Amino acid sequence: MAKVNQVASIRIVILYLSTISLAIAARVVPVLVPSLLPNYDKPNSKIFDTSKYGILQLNNGLAQTPQMGWNSWNFFACNINETVIKETADALISTGLADLGYVYLNIDDCWSAARRNSKGQLVPDPKAFPSGIKVLADYVHGKGLKLGIYSDAGAFTCQVRPGSLHHENDDAELFASWGVDYLKYDNCFNLGIKPKERYPPMRNALNATGRIIFYSLCEWGVDDPALWAGKVGNSWRTTDDINDTWASMTTIADLNDKWAAYAGPGGWNDPDMLEVGNGGMTYQEYRSHFSIWALMKAPLLIGCDVRNMTAETLEILSNKEVIAVNQDPLGVQGRKVYVAGTDDCLQVWAGPLSGHRLVIVLWNRCSKPAIITAGWDALGLESSTSVSVRDLWKHKDVMGDAVASFSTQVDSHDCEMYILTPQTAVSYEI
Repeated sequence: MAKVNQVASIRIVILYLSTISLAIAARVVPVLVPSLLPNYDKPNSKIFDTSKYGILQLNNGLAQTPQMGWNSWNFFACNINETVIKETADALISTGLADLGYVYLNIDDCWSAARRNSKGQLVPDPKAFPSGIKVLADYVHGKGLKLGIYSDAGAFTCQVRPGSLHHENDDAELFASWGVDYLKYDNCFNLGIKPKERYPPMRNALNATGRIIFYSLCEWGVDDPALWAGKVGNSWRTTDDINDTWASMTTIADLNDKWAAYAGPGGWNDPDMLEVGNGGMTYQEYRSHFSIWALMKAPLLIGCDVRNMTAETLEILSNKEVIAVNQDPLGVQGRKVYVAGTDDCLQVWAGPLSGHRLVIVLWNRCSKPAIITAGWDALGLESSTSVSVRDLWKHKDVMGDAVASFSTQVDSHDCEMYILTPQTAVSYEI
């Protein structure tokens, strides 16, 4: 447990903000097990479960932080071609998103022809990708980006193109010869074979090529991949597919939260791609979506048409301070630590960051505005700990000496996101 210098008195910080009156029952998510993090960088908190941190790693040198980039599926589905991919590469550069870390440009399903060729090889769709994937990879690499491809650990992909089951070695060699940097590996038409049997062969095949390729497992959380996939891939889907609705996004966030202890450098829980900018949610809901994905150390894979973004969409996706939370080198997934209100709709999510800092998201999933309070007990802090508070969406410091709790009003379906930095010396028993 952390020891901190005692302050002369405890000052309870209360922000007097007008809001609705709520009669609510609150609960703190139970305290979890001790951390296995290096002692020098343990969080200034005693509750975050990192018991599996560093145990499950593929160790191919990739995914030291969650992957960032773009994927074609959420906006384009099967309406993809090499022009779209090239223009997207150009847009990632011109918008500045590439400079912020969005470097993987991932082609999803429907890139291939309906059948393999006479040699049994996958073939790009001749109408959509007449120049071939190698030429496209060269173009993307010329922009300083990385190219991702899609296949399936089944007989067919989800859109009934050839899958890679029992073709792992040939397909991995082909991907490597094209200069592919990333493989999303789906789960359709799997012939009833368990994921634990179907996904390792592609890992072995990718490794055998000698090319370092990011391996993204997409088995939808069917067989609890967080428990085993860390030695197979660099990320693993923990949920079914997301769609562009508030209900889908919130449900998926809750499902992914269960597996927080298993994420860490080398392998990440994947609650699916971002829907920010696709039009099905409000600005406030998209801001919440991006904030929670960043806190959960989820992959940040843009799913909108970056060639035609609104200013609000670009503002969300390019928030450097929120991205820094996602890419923090400590690499511990934040989680839900406190709930209150009807159906637990007033929530505090939090996670440790390097430098003994904490990130918190005060998330209002209720239908009306409300004050949300993050108490130090819920965050695992000593009650006398004094922290400075920085607002990551307003980009300013809002308090220099919060003690015991921090409160603010949050609009319906919106969130506020802060970094808490201890103002007192921190020491640990060794």
